[in-house]
Amino acid sequence: MTVPNTAGPNTALLIVDLQNDFIHPKGAYARGGQGAPVIDALPGKVAPIATALRAAGGLVMATQFTLVPGLGGEPIISPHLLKLRPFLTKGDFAPGSWGQDVVDELQPIDVKIEKVAYSAFYMTRLEWVLRKIGVERLLVCGIVTNGGVASTVRDAHVRDIDVTVIEDCCAAFTDAVHRAAIEGLRPVARIATAADVLSELKPSSSSLAKS
Repeated sequence: MTVPNTAGPNTALLIVDLQNDFIHPKGAYARGGQGAPVIDALPGKVAPIATALRAAGGLVMATQFTLVPGLGGEPIISPHLLKLRPFLTKGDFAPGSWGQDVVDELQPIDVKIEKVAYSAFYMTRLEWVLRKIGVERLLVCGIVTNGGVASTVRDAHVRDIDVTVIEDCCAAFTDAVHRAAIEGLRPVARIATAADVLSELKPSSSSLAKS
């Protein structure tokens, strides 16, 4: 069996939306009573992969869902999101705020990408950055599997970017929704576990012998 080439400077880990306002106990979603233990556990699962990939010469990138302030500083919120999350208010996910930032457990982040919708490619600089720094492969994780993760992975696929979805480093608000989303991504991405990826990132015995 050939081990996929996930290591090296042409690979980036893309962490989707693991931000304070989404998952920190003092964040906006916790204030609104929205959360799930499986989501809260993700930073601890993702951190070892970030460390291993960086040691292998890759990059750690993260998306930051952002509510752009409008008139009077009130956030511009899409109607569908406001209907789902009526608790969102001024200051939540604001540019440069604590809530918008990635959780401390996953810092530092090499490249941060602000986004205003599900996909990290929609109206952002992500594709431009990937092309400029020569990233050809993405390891994708984060939340939610059926939203930001799925949309980003599909957009990467149509741009001919090789994607591996780390299924146990993604989560949704229910396991059923998560599993359905993963199955829906199999035609457009490789699906792997955190253990798979960590194994692939370990230096081979031959490379250790040469060092």
